[in-house]
Amino acid sequence: MRENISKLKGLWKRELCLAVMTICMISAIIFFNGLCSKASAPISSPIPNNIVHIWANTGEDKVTQDELRATSDPNAVLNSVWDGTGVSLFGARNEVVAFNLVLEAPISDATGVMVTLTSLQGPGNDAITTTTASGNAVFNYVGRNIELFFVRYLEIRGLSVDLAYNAYDERHIPERCRRPYVGEGYGTGIWEDRPCYNKMYPEIAVPLEFHSPFTIAAGTSQSIWGDIYIPKGTTPGVYTGTISVTETGSLPREIQIRLKVLKFTLPDLPSARTMVYYSSENINDRYLGEENMYPDPGTPEYTQSIQLIDRHFQLAHRHKTSLIDSETAIYRMDDAWTSRLRGDLFEADRGYDGVGIGMGNGVFSVGTYGSWPWQGGTEQDMWANTTAWVNWFDSKAFATPTDYFLYLIDESSDYPQIEQWAQWMDSNPGPGRRMMSLATISLPDAMAHVPNLDIPTSGSGIGITSQWEDALENLRADTSKRYFMYNGNRPASGSFATEDEGVALRELAWGHYKKGVDRWFYWESTYYVNFQCYGYSDPRSQTNLFQQTQTFGCYGRDDPVLGEAGWNYTNGDGVLFYPGTDTRYPLESYGVLGPIASLRLKHWRRGIQDVDYLSLAAAINPTCTGEIVNEMVPKVLWECGVADSGDPTWVLTDISWSTDPDTWESARSELAAIIEGASVAVGIIPAVQLLLF
Repeated sequence: MRENISKLKGLWKRELCLAVMTICMISAIIFFNGLCSKASAPISSPIPNNIVHIWANTGEDKVTQDELRATSDPNAVLNSVWDGTGVSLFGARNEVVAFNLVLEAPISDATGVMVTLTSLQGPGNDAITTTTASGNAVFNYVGRNIELFFVRYLEIRGLSVDLAYNAYDERHIPERCRRPYVGEGYGTGIWEDRPCYNKMYPEIAVPLEFHSPFTIAAGTSQSIWGDIYIPKGTTPGVYTGTISVTETGSLPREIQIRLKVLKFTLPDLPSARTMVYYSSENINDRYLGEENMYPDPGTPEYTQSIQLIDRHFQLAHRHKTSLIDSETAIYRMDDAWTSRLRGDLFEADRGYDGVGIGMGNGVFSVGTYGSWPWQGGTEQDMWANTTAWVNWFDSKAFATPTDYFLYLIDESSDYPQIEQWAQWMDSNPGPGRRMMSLATISLPDAMAHVPNLDIPTSGSGIGITSQWEDALENLRADTSKRYFMYNGNRPASGSFATEDEGVALRELAWGHYKKGVDRWFYWESTYYVNFQCYGYSDPRSQTNLFQQTQTFGCYGRDDPVLGEAGWNYTNGDGVLFYPGTDTRYPLESYGVLGPIASLRLKHWRRGIQDVDYLSLAAAINPTCTGEIVNEMVPKVLWECGVADSGDPTWVLTDISWSTDPDTWESARSELAAIIEGASVAVGIIPAVQLLLF
């Protein structure tokens, strides 16, 4: 009862806050409804013979390949972006908005299928357009503001326990993978009782150019993902276009798409900063062959390697994330890193367009995972090397603010050693003293045992709430320090597991914002060699990424409850980019020299862009914005608490956030209304209609 009263009070505060600007929206909504009544009339055209149903969602409701939801019940697919006749989206300038088109072929194969969307026409002669591309040209983003992707699926053969969530409470497991449970999450049943067992989950966003035309097997569905970048100079207003779907022997079916472009612009530099590790040797191995994992400078392979990695940087940049690697010597920085940090790589003459044009990567890690070469040296060695790095950064004077630091060690409990290194850096008599120190360590342990560490970087698990809050308060008292977090683990945050909910990484970014984390670190994006289970020589270490969902840990047994299982068995862990060329598995190779994005990367981008909304809205109305945050993510990270403070490693609880994408879209529309200077009462008008003046 006490919790319900508290929640009602919170909702009342939001309603009161939002109601201040309600009246000025009424005429706008009437206008928009009139506009939509004209725009949303379905275009009359024959339905293709074998694709019986077409519908859309945000992409965060993961539709498995066997699912024929509209065939079972057309009303079951109605959502905030699909009204039964067309797709409706909204977004700010300098934002990527996305949709997921689902094509269902319940009875017969649909062959020769083609999907196109070439332009969206707006006010006056303004338009959002794209250009056709093939082969490596898909990695030239200039003029390609609309991109379509053929979604590939991966089979869930086992659960990602331990690293993504735990199995002792069924509520920690993603909802679509849960067995029936009673009491405090005690589950009943077997692997086959889980709705996700052996299901083909959407995961890989292959440029549609590589799969046109395509076939949809009878009794299955096929998702086509769409990204629409709204350029900064776009005139606000409603933009409309037509998604054309054809198949062999049939006339096109035309689906209308409407995009409301808002009056504000998202920043080029994301408010939720990230850093994502990549492995150059793994990239080189898959694209250039094992013999070229470490190409010599000056060779054609070295040049090709830089081009490949640069394309990873550009794709990451398009998704508002930043990359880091291990150890690059100072004298090799100008080979590639200078252009990445200065922003040259993200200019039109390098084939880049989109968010963050001309802006640098914004982060650089020296010696990631403790790979710095002077580690066994003296205090004077530390001074000399950190001074050299600071002098290098000073000489470049990058326009884009750039965090750089020495990554001392990874997940070590040798606190005296970490503290000694941090003290050495702080005692440097020269400019090297400005080099920051980083280690992955829990925040309470860092504050208690390593007070000189500049950037404690903690895993996103649970903890004793008061200890973490006190530690964070003490850290924030020193304005020279920063606080990073890494990876993701339910119920404290969404996870990176393939089978987690589509909103998982969207929530991760909201938790990032709520707790004031300075930067979120994801440990790896190109973990193609599962050496931590099999070593390097075992042939099982090389993951067939387009066929195998498990990327980390070991498969050692078939568990009656978990499916495939073993030490740290995890789906998708360490993989956000799929190789466009795969010399290890040539039958799966697309033969292009650039990366293919995971859908999880796109989901994370949605959350990162949401945080830009939060930051803009908070500058205008912090009270309303805070209420929205608290409703959307009531308990995150250490706020979840623990079940036993004497053993703070476990907790019995469900996640605190909604897994319904429409709930998140409604929150985004409320934030947009605050930014635009008007709002409406919560829960009365669908999200897609909230913004439209």
